[in-house]
Amino acid sequence: MTEPIKPTSAAPSYYARHIFFCLNQREHENACLQHDAQAAFDHCKQRVKAEKLAGKGGVRVNKAGCLDRCAGGPVAVVYPDAVWYTFVDKSDIDEIVERHLKHGEVVDRLVLPDDVGR
Repeated sequence: MTEPIKPTSAAPSYYARHIFFCLNQREHENACLQHDAQAAFDHCKQRVKAEKLAGKGGVRVNKAGCLDRCAGGPVAVVYPDAVWYTFVDKSDIDEIVERHLKHGEVVDRLVLPDDVGR
């Protein structure tokens, strides 16, 4: 069995980590949905379940509307850590699941720079 995930904040939370994937559709080319964000969301959800990370005290994978960081799309954000990611393929999602969602280690190479907005 996997070790329990410990939240990184002092405040108690139902989930240790919560990842939101922007699945918004817009007319411009940087819309997350146009960059296969749905497949990334689906893959993340499957991996979290397979790793037995889902549920109370673990990880929740959620869809989100526009997160207003379109220029970095596709994007996802992990709370309570407030770490914003951009990603390209399933291997990037696998790395986020394994390193961040499971072990609390930020995947620096996928972090969306603070100056990237809409």
